[in-house]
Order: sequence, then structure tokens, then C-alpha cells
Amino acid sequence: MDFISKLERKYGKYYIPNLTLILIAGFILGYVIEIMAPEALTLISLNPGKVMRGQVYRLITWVILPPGGVSILLIITLMFYFSIGRTLEHVWGDFRYTLYILSGILFTDLGTMLAYLVMKLAGQADVMEVFYDYGMYGATTYYLCMSLFLAYAFLFPDEQVLLYFIIPVKVKWLGYLDIAYLLYSILQFGILHYYAGMVTVFMSVFNFVLFYVLSKGKGRATRKHAKRGRSYRQQVRQTQMLTRHKCAICGQTEEDNPDLEFRYCSRCKGNYEYCQNHLFTHEHKK
Repeated sequence: MDFISKLERKYGKYYIPNLTLILIAGFILGYVIEIMAPEALTLISLNPGKVMRGQVYRLITWVILPPGGVSILLIITLMFYFSIGRTLEHVWGDFRYTLYILSGILFTDLGTMLAYLVMKLAGQADVMEVFYDYGMYGATTYYLCMSLFLAYAFLFPDEQVLLYFIIPVKVKWLGYLDIAYLLYSILQFGILHYYAGMVTVFMSVFNFVLFYVLSKGKGRATRKHAKRGRSYRQQVRQTQMLTRHKCAICGQTEEDNPDLEFRYCSRCKGNYEYCQNHLFTHEHKK
């Protein structure tokens, strides 16, 4: 994954911290809306026709749509997604995990809009808008969560989960079942001539396909990798906190501008640090 490594070296400081927690909080909000006012979900769903008419906020708001219906397994499902999401955060790091999730959202948006435009040219777009309002044709977080699970199954194929809380099953077999289901869904859409669904479903998990190709099929990890990665990043953050420089005048740090140099002023009373732009022009503290 040399390309992603280059991106991380250049843009590694741009990431969304605690992204898994944000996703799960969004799902909880979506479930609350589904219980209290289910019709309100149509106001935030990924409906490409309404996006084209100016409701561009739908390209983001659909992410809080629940990946499944309300059931007695709701808490367990959310805890499971939280667990695998946090594990991926620890193994990949915040930047790569953020890149994976955001690319999944972006590819879903692109796939949905592309499929809609094709269907519009074919004169079949208007009848599809009702289905889009209810998360059909793949415009749903279900496939986003599936791409998350596929990445986990790829990294930890020999991890075991209890199917129906009784049967121990290796994660890789569940991953194979998910891939089979994806292929079945695409084939089913094709048989029904719902080509928009085929494109959207494929694009919704394209982030995993891209991840698999870039890693060249070699990416197994263990729990020790996750623990070691978590410890390393904690040490790096602590070191960054200890070595952080900040100008007493403009407030800039080395994170804002890595090229800046910082010095303490010997004529100021107290520990005042200044960047190179203000080291010789500031008023001395007495």
C-alpha cells in the first residue's frame, strides 16, 4: 500500500478522531428518528433526484440511516460494529481508517449519482425516486457497514465469533458469505433490469475492493498488531504533546507550519517561546 503510505506521510495529520464512535452515534440518532418519526428518514436519504434539485446535504446525511431495522439485537449489532471499527482504527491508524470510511461514503455517492444519471438518460429515473427515499438500490449504510466487516474479515480471518451465540465460526467464512450475498444482489438487480442497483451496490463496497487490490491480497493482522499499533500511536501523541512549540504572539505551532523555527527569549521574564517571525519583534515580558 505504497500509495496510501505516501498520502499518510503528506496528509497524515488530517483525520477524524474517534470516527467509529461518531458513526455509531449517528446510527443511534437514525434509530431514534426511525422509532419517533419514520417518515423523517425520507428527508435525509440519498435521493439523487433531489440532490440534483439542490438538496446536496443528502450526500452526507444518509450516513445516519440505520444499517438495519429495529430489533432486540440492536444493541448487540451496534456493539459489534463499534468493536470491529475500533480494531481497524488501532491496526490502520486514524488517517487510514478515516480514508477508508470517507472513500466508502464518496464511492456510494458517486455510484448512486452515476446510476441515476444513466437511468435518467434512459427515461426511467422518475419512477425510482420513491425507492431511493426508502434506502433502496444500494443507497444505504448497510453496504457501508458490510465494507467495514469485509476489511475486518480480511485482516483477522481466523478470529472466531459465536453465530446465534452458540456456533463458533471463523470470521473469514462470514466474509465469504457476505461476498456471495453481494454478488447475488448485483445479479438479482441485473435480472430485474435495475442497473442502477447493480452500480450502486458495487460502488458501495468499492473501497474494500480498492483496499484489497492495493494491499495485493496480503494484509493479515493479529490482536498483537492491534495492541502494538495502539500503544505506538499513544506514545507518538504523548511525545508530540511534550515537544509541541507555540508562539506566544501568533499562536502558531509546528503542526500549523512545519517550516517554522521556535526559540525562547532570554530577555523575557518567564518561559515565553516565539516563532522566527516574532522572535526579534515582540515586546519583552517584564
